[in-house]
Amino acid sequence: MLERRISGFFSAFAIFLAFGVGAVGAGESEGAPMPYSQSSLHGTTVIESSGHLVLFSPVREIRNEIRSDVMARLPVSGRGQLFEINPDANRQAALEHYLRELRARGASVLYQCSGIDCGRNNVWANQIFQQTRLLGRDGSQDYVVAAVEDENGVQWLTLVYTVTRGNLREYVWVEHLAVATGASIPGFEASSGRILGPVVVPWTGGVTYRFDFSADDRRRLTEWAGAEGAEVVLAAFSGLQDDEPLSSALGRAQKAGESLADVLGKTGISRNRIRIVTVGPVVPVEDPNRRGDRVEVLVIKR
Repeated sequence: MLERRISGFFSAFAIFLAFGVGAVGAGESEGAPMPYSQSSLHGTTVIESSGHLVLFSPVREIRNEIRSDVMARLPVSGRGQLFEINPDANRQAALEHYLRELRARGASVLYQCSGIDCGRNNVWANQIFQQTRLLGRDGSQDYVVAAVEDENGVQWLTLVYTVTRGNLREYVWVEHLAVATGASIPGFEASSGRILGPVVVPWTGGVTYRFDFSADDRRRLTEWAGAEGAEVVLAAFSGLQDDEPLSSALGRAQKAGESLADVLGKTGISRNRIRIVTVGPVVPVEDPNRRGDRVEVLVIKR
């Protein structure tokens, strides 16, 4: 049993690469992510540029010149929006909201950083985004850049930057940009809009299973799977517990995948269109939002 599961690892790994590197979405991807509900809009900027600066690594400033190991000036069209987070909320919750929105659209996160690992805040605020309200603490900032290709072949970039100011007010800056045809986004591999997801579904249990599966995610998967010939892939992950054999971790993941397949079957997704790939703990993921016991659901269109 263990040998058969491990022999399937390479198939699982190939699916994982599709999840983490080339996963793209369609449908709502042309629209900006839904704003964080516990925030208020403070301004919108139209962005039309033949060479908009986008960073894919930490920022540095050397002799008044912006430096970054991976950056690009891209022809884009879109908008930037500044939001202030409500006092009873926080920027970490806002960041998690936008990461969920990006995953729901099937976007690939190309770069993410937090705190001083991002570089100097004043460079991000004044020179990159040109938003003085983003001036804050180097240790209290986050940056994410993600890309997706829609079903029409248009590539979209979304940039999210959060910061805590010295007066403890917190802000989010969001850029959502259509990239001109022919431009190359560093680190992004498109797949012509055929791969949708992943939707990350955490699970708990052993004999019976409970899934953190929102109504919005259920609706989205049902819509995606409704396309003619679409296949639904469940990549079942598990953490490796202290002193737990690998075979046990793989078995837990397999059973969780089967249980979620039954749940999806009750929502109208035919069981014969669902494939389960048992990954368990054998493929480490750097994204902190994709750790531990979970099933990552991917829909592949014909």
